Amino acid sequence: MSTAIKSITARKIFNIRGEETIEVDVTTTKGHGRASAPAGASRGKGEAVPYPKGDVSEAVKKVAKVIAPKFKGIDAQKQEDIDALLHKIDGTDDFRNIGGNTSYAVSLAVAEAAASSNSVPLFQQLAGRLANELPHPLGNVLGGGKHARANAPDIQEFLALPVKVGSFFQAVKTNILIHERVGAILEKKDATFTGGRTDEGAWAPNIGSDDALDIVSSTCSRVSDETGVQTCVGMDMAASSLWSPREKHYVYKRDHMKRNTGEQLDFVTRLIKTYKLVYVEDPFHEEDFSSFAELTKKVKNCLICGDDLFVTNIKRLQKGIMMGAANAAIIKGNQVGTLTDAWKATLLAQKAGYVPIMSHRSGETTESHIAHLSVAFRCPVIKAGVVEGARTAILNELIRIEEMLKESAKMSALTL
Repeated sequence: MSTAIKSITARKIFNIRGEETIEVDVTTTKGHGRASAPAGASRGKGEAVPYPKGDVSEAVKKVAKVIAPKFKGIDAQKQEDIDALLHKIDGTDDFRNIGGNTSYAVSLAVAEAAASSNSVPLFQQLAGRLANELPHPLGNVLGGGKHARANAPDIQEFLALPVKVGSFFQAVKTNILIHERVGAILEKKDATFTGGRTDEGAWAPNIGSDDALDIVSSTCSRVSDETGVQTCVGMDMAASSLWSPREKHYVYKRDHMKRNTGEQLDFVTRLIKTYKLVYVEDPFHEEDFSSFAELTKKVKNCLICGDDLFVTNIKRLQKGIMMGAANAAIIKGNQVGTLTDAWKATLLAQKAGYVPIMSHRSGETTESHIAHLSVAFRCPVIKAGVVEGARTAILNELIRIEEMLKESAKMSALTL
């Protein structure tokens, strides 16, 4: 059998922040797959435990001693069986024994090895030849919060989203232009601006949140008029990072503001209406399903997206759907540990009418697998930055996929 697993090995490598992470190689009779795990700066409490005892070295040992012996001879094409075995080996709900990052790297490397064995790209290995839709790139052009330092905005990300565009290449080019224009404006506006960037390549200036939205919104509007590509504005508030459980307030240190839950709702609603936002991620802390539901009912033509709220977890997503909390969900495979788990969450979101959004982590490696996953999982949007080495690798891979698909390639339908 050409897809029978011969060996699995693991090593420590570094992500873009210089943090240690795990990389896994899977070899079959006729193919090879390699995958690594990223890391987030702001993590949801409901995510899988990244590594056993928080130790990457321990994870590498687990691959050699516990995982590899049980996988030898198994068919790499049977992804669900592979992922079920990872769950069985770990034996917990949160992968605390082998680590969610460990299992994710193994799961993804196995899928890549199967694709290599069959001489097909990963997205076709996972979804067949009918997968032909390219996602809209949601690009981080200006950042703050935990992704920046000092006096950057309290809100974590200010985003550009081309919603009406003819090709993926054109969409990426538009986001790059917006990123460049925003940088030029910041040089004039902020005398202290040195061109500093966040981990994801977004500009990190010394300005407040409203000023940041003014700049990004006006730039998107001008570039839309110039290029004919309709590009709208979004933001990731990462509100769990702002929430003080002790004070029961959202604390905006840069803007010298504190907002209770009702004030936060009014604030976010004002921003959506003022700046015609089409995307708002994590506007409330990760346990406040009720406020997510209230905002979702209150605003129109805007994706209210849960990341820390759902953490790609079926049970949390089911609760959100039942309560009407949000209408979009971030998909991050390492939050739940396997491709099968990520796919099931995606499918649940789609069936409920939620928009699934494939997403990078701030601490990426230089791999481009989520480009393939976004096409295979039919995600209308991919959140993958704009300008930074790891982000460029992902975006360039989607450009290659678009070229590979030729005439059949089309942009995903995106309904706001």
